[in-house]
Amino acid sequence: MDTQLTAHLPKLYIGIDIHKRSWKVHCSTDLFSGKSFSMPPEPNQLQNFVDKHFPDHKVSTAYEAGCCGYYAHRCFESYGWKSLVVNPADIHRKGKERFTKTDRIDAQLISRELKDGRLQSITVPEKQREELRSLFRRRNDLVKDFRRVKSYIKMQLLYFGVKIPDEFDNDHWSHKFRYWLDDLEFSFPTAKATLDSRMRYFRFIDQDLRLVSNQLRAYCRKHYKKDYYLLKSIPGIGGIVACGILSELGDLRRFNSVKHLAGYVGLAPGIYQSGANTKTLGITPRAHRLIRSYFVEASWQAIRTDPVMQSYYRKHVGKDVKKIIIKVARKLLSRTLAIIKTEIPYEIGVIK
Repeated sequence: MDTQLTAHLPKLYIGIDIHKRSWKVHCSTDLFSGKSFSMPPEPNQLQNFVDKHFPDHKVSTAYEAGCCGYYAHRCFESYGWKSLVVNPADIHRKGKERFTKTDRIDAQLISRELKDGRLQSITVPEKQREELRSLFRRRNDLVKDFRRVKSYIKMQLLYFGVKIPDEFDNDHWSHKFRYWLDDLEFSFPTAKATLDSRMRYFRFIDQDLRLVSNQLRAYCRKHYKKDYYLLKSIPGIGGIVACGILSELGDLRRFNSVKHLAGYVGLAPGIYQSGANTKTLGITPRAHRLIRSYFVEASWQAIRTDPVMQSYYRKHVGKDVKKIIIKVARKLLSRTLAIIKTEIPYEIGVIK
């Protein structure tokens, strides 16, 4: 359709509160406030409703990012509609609206904010990267389960007064330590059965974690080879962290500056200013918490392996260690963006 003709079409704004079993929808036009209704969670049924009641309208839709993903968004875009997936925290609520929440009110608020032009969509990943993200998050779940079952095993030993030999009392569980656990004997067979069950679960998670980690690295080496090896050239960033950056942050070239990227990851400071008084609040609570934690952990490794990072860390020695490592993480983030944008592998010891 011609652009000039499209600009003069009546406009329809649809706010949707999406749930698994039903959607609460509010439709408003550029002239009227519209109405709310419930419908099954089927994008094609909403398309049929719009075609029947609002033909020849320029349609815009918006809904909150959540458990239902981006399927509806992709369907709406295939219909030729403008579709936004928004962060729930970005939807402005006036006065008493902060204390009243229903699905209908949420749909009305989304429609109102969409109509007023105050909504901005999050970046919706392409399907390939979205499915890669699911594998990375599965690995993260396995890591949590792995740590949990190790804690349960140690808790059982502590409860029954079994002392772990000093050579095994660390975070690395060697095969020798595992065989030692297998050979443990208790007064009655029930405690032994409990430990055997936990050891079977431990070995299952260990094997699955290794499998998923290998699949993740192999996929990124094949499909994102250039960026994967660029990221791995940076001290502190190994294969798994590189996979996390590629899956969770997408193509870093979309970020205009380090400030933009740091704000997204959550390594930017919060600031409170009133008159002549300005106070720094520490790192912002709004963050991509998973990737932020990976960058903080990677920073410790970078300090050990890169003299430039080590010198930067020593320059701040004497301050709060937590604050120093956040500074290092911010520097590592800046380095990561520079390497991807310049496409030049990092050289250890070269100041960048």
